[in-house]
Parts: sequence; structure tokens; C-alpha cells
Amino acid sequence: MTTTERPDLSWLDEVTMADLERNPYATYERLRAEAPLAYVPVLGSYVASTEEVCREIATSPDFEAVITPAGGRTFGHPAVIGVNGDVHADLRTMIEPALQPAEVDRWVDDLVRPIARRYLEQFESDGQAELVAQFCEPVSVRSLGDLLGLHDVESDKLREWFAKLNRSFTNAAMTSGGEFANPEGFVEGDEAKAEIRSIVDPLIDKWIEHPDDSAISHWLHDGMPPGQTREREYIYPTIYVYLLGAMQEPGHGMASTLVGLFGRPEQLEEVVDDPTLIPRAVAEGVRWTSPIWSATARISTKPVTVAGVDLPEGTPVMMSYGSANHDTGRYEAPTTYDLHRPPLPHLAFGAGNHACAGIYFANHTMRIALEELFEAIPNLERDTRAGVEFWGWGFRGPTSLHVTWEV
Repeated sequence: MTTTERPDLSWLDEVTMADLERNPYATYERLRAEAPLAYVPVLGSYVASTEEVCREIATSPDFEAVITPAGGRTFGHPAVIGVNGDVHADLRTMIEPALQPAEVDRWVDDLVRPIARRYLEQFESDGQAELVAQFCEPVSVRSLGDLLGLHDVESDKLREWFAKLNRSFTNAAMTSGGEFANPEGFVEGDEAKAEIRSIVDPLIDKWIEHPDDSAISHWLHDGMPPGQTREREYIYPTIYVYLLGAMQEPGHGMASTLVGLFGRPEQLEEVVDDPTLIPRAVAEGVRWTSPIWSATARISTKPVTVAGVDLPEGTPVMMSYGSANHDTGRYEAPTTYDLHRPPLPHLAFGAGNHACAGIYFANHTMRIALEELFEAIPNLERDTRAGVEFWGWGFRGPTSLHVTWEV
């Protein structure tokens, strides 16, 4: 540590994973004020909490990506979010072509809009719904599942997989000895991966011999010499990344956007009346409650000083982008959802060369789904008889969202 006087951070010894999963904002608000870069014992890691420090580390040549211990235990190696150099370049070359804006524009409307309409048809005459389970998550997982080539996997099964992988990935509590505090917390993630492999392995066998336009088929073949494919063990960790992060991000992003708009009825009315405002509403929604809240990390490649803290080479730092997006040094009244907030850049999708590759796809999935929702049910209201609970520290969103409307 630097010799500069540091605040007393002994209160961090009392922070638990339950505190962070239920409501990380109080802890991180205090961290931003007292120690923008601090060691958090329950996580066994340094944590970056302000916009400035997160962006500095994410873009610094003195840091490279590293996967969190729980993330590594969940995904295995090489997962695209935790590798560097040639392996990272190859994995990004593998996944990015289908996610380039010009390519996404070619097919995203034909992919997402029929899916959104299909789910709306199931409840639009009911006068009530629970939108997380009946619309937001199903549209999100079905859209990505079809893109990956998992057409025959039911949406509820895809939702089950990402929920199990989520709980495994965020099983981050560590003992003082550097061991996982709850090793049993990885069991259901392991069960999900075994089931995924039992379904995807035969598809990979097929795609090796008979390539098609599905994303995983392209991952196997693109950029490889004729007659060769990437090994399945090489791509599986990134498949798991997609089945967790990419599956939940649009669903939770649109659900959080709706909660924010319901809290500002006049702004909801504006968006319903003028759908061209939906991209702006979504941008504010994912800033207000970032779907990927604190799921990525970096590691120092040499001794470096950040925010007055001396970090030896090889020091991991967890990037708390959800906290950075509530930084009062960057945003006015950041805890308030505001459609008309000046459009400052946010960190909901990360920064640097490990920023989310699917930003464009995710934003358009959310846009199209909300266009269809507001077109079908323009008089949507939150059912105030039921509360809205947000959950999650690594990945965050509403657990449910009950709504009503007059049919």
C-alpha cells in the first residue's frame, strides 16, 4: 500500500455475498466515496468502483483480462472474457463477424420481431402478465438461442441454464485462505454444463460435417484451413459465456428499462407515443441498472499505482461497472432513471478490448422487443399490488415485473 494515509476500511470485513446480491449499491457508494480501489475480503480481490478507475484499468496497457475464480470454475479455459493475446484475438475473430452492425442489420428484425410477437400473443388478451418470465427473458434467450443454432432447445430450458450458470459464476465468496467459501455452489452449474454438452455435442458433430449459418457452426469453421475445425473443447467455454451473459443481458436490460419507465409515468407515455425514443430509454435503463454489474476482472501485468493504491504485478481487480454507472462524479442524480439525461457514455457493456462484442445485437434485441410490447399494449401499467425486487451482484435485474392493462 502507499504511504499516503488511507481511510479505515475495516467495515468491509462485515460485507457478505448476501449483502452484495441483495443490494450492492450501499456498499459501493461508500467505496466510491472512501476508496475507489479497495480490497474486499469476501471477494478475495481488489474492486474498482468509480467510472474513472474502472475505465482507467479497462483501457490500461498495464492490465490484461483475467477471469474471476468463480468464473473460471464455471466456464473453464479459454473463455473469451478471460484470455489475452493470440487466443483472445482468435476468439474475437471467431465471434465478431456475425455481430458487426452491418451484419446484424441484415437479419435482426426478421429474427427478433416474430419471436416478440409470438410471446405477446400468448398473453396480450389477459390484461395481466409477469413480464420477466413471460416476455423479457423468453424473447432474449429465444433470439440468441436461434442465432447460436439451438432452435430445438425450449426457451424455459435456456432460461434454466443461464440461471444455474449465473448462480455458479457469482458464487464468489472466498475464505481468508483463498478457498471457495461454498464449493457446493458450483454443483448446479456443473449439472447445467453436462446437460448443455449432451445436447450441443450432437449438433457440433453435425455442424462439423454439414456447416450451416448458425453462429456455433461458424465458430467451428471460420478462419480455419480447409478440412479443419476448431476443437469443441476450445469453444465450449465461450459457449457457456454466451449461455449466461449474452442470454440474460437483453432480457434483464429491457426489464430494468421498464421498471425505470414505470417510475416516471410521463416519460413512459413519451416513449409509447414516440417509439424512436426507445433506444434512448434502453441506454438509460442499462446505465441505471447494469445487467452485467460486476462480472469481469483485470490483472496487473507489472507493479502499478492506481487511485493511490500500489498494486504488485499479478494483482486481480474486479470491475464494478454497475457501480461506475452510479458515480456521482460522472452523473447527476445517478440513482434516478431519467430518459432525458444527457447522453454521456456509460460502462454497461464494459470498455477496452474486452468490451462486450454483442453490444449492437443486444441493443437492437431490446429495441425491437419493446417496440412490439408498446405497440401491442400501449396502456401498460405496473401492478402496484406486487413489489419489484432486483437481485444480483455479478449480473443484476428484476426478479419479476407484474403488469396490468385494460383489454
